[in-house]
Amino acid sequence: MSILETKEVTKQFGGLTAVNRVSMHVDEGEIVGLIGPNGAGKTTLLNAIAGLNPPTSGKVKVFGEDTTGLTPEKMCHRGLSRTFQIPRPFPKMTALENVLTAAIFGNRTEKVADPIAHGREMLEFVEFPVAEDIVSENLNTVQLKRLDLARALASKPKLLFLDELAAGLTEGELKDIIKIIRKIQDTGVTILMVEHIMQLIMNVCERLVVIQFGSKIAEGPTEEVAQDPRVAEAYLGKAH
Repeated sequence: MSILETKEVTKQFGGLTAVNRVSMHVDEGEIVGLIGPNGAGKTTLLNAIAGLNPPTSGKVKVFGEDTTGLTPEKMCHRGLSRTFQIPRPFPKMTALENVLTAAIFGNRTEKVADPIAHGREMLEFVEFPVAEDIVSENLNTVQLKRLDLARALASKPKLLFLDELAAGLTEGELKDIIKIIRKIQDTGVTILMVEHIMQLIMNVCERLVVIQFGSKIAEGPTEEVAQDPRVAEAYLGKAH
């Protein structure tokens, strides 16, 4: 069953068409990779679905409901959560306080009986590497990404968007993230992820959607799409 469907979603900024009539779907329980060259429109598509920048035209259905144009908080309350390319926590709050904010205000599908215990559980789940009472402005990039993931999970999502979660990670850290993503899937959460690191994509994604210049150029099983000449050309140019 499709948990997410887009039908000819378009996003324009003035005269610029950043996303051009993209139709795609994500089935319940899947991990789907949304890939493409830099500037292809991947994050813009996530934003259009999640409500940060609503589509100019087209339709979005999440959990079988037409959610086109709903605000991010309404999407979150329906069970869609996300991370960001550049995490932006509340800088003067501790790591645990940041996660508590999501647990208390982000979750409307299932009441959290003990937000503090739940927040600590989420930090432990993502293997947050430092103490929970560290002030967020003192975290490095890797720590911020783990915190961002813990916040996203604290609202108990059914659908999770990951936006370049692995950017800047070492080989060892990448292996850890792969394990965590698989753990998330094992809890029943469906994942749509934007990523450039092909080692991660090939390891965890069952299907891929590829966009270039805002338009979808390929969609299908990971191994099949990875061999598509159009995808190689999009990344490497016609000379390839």
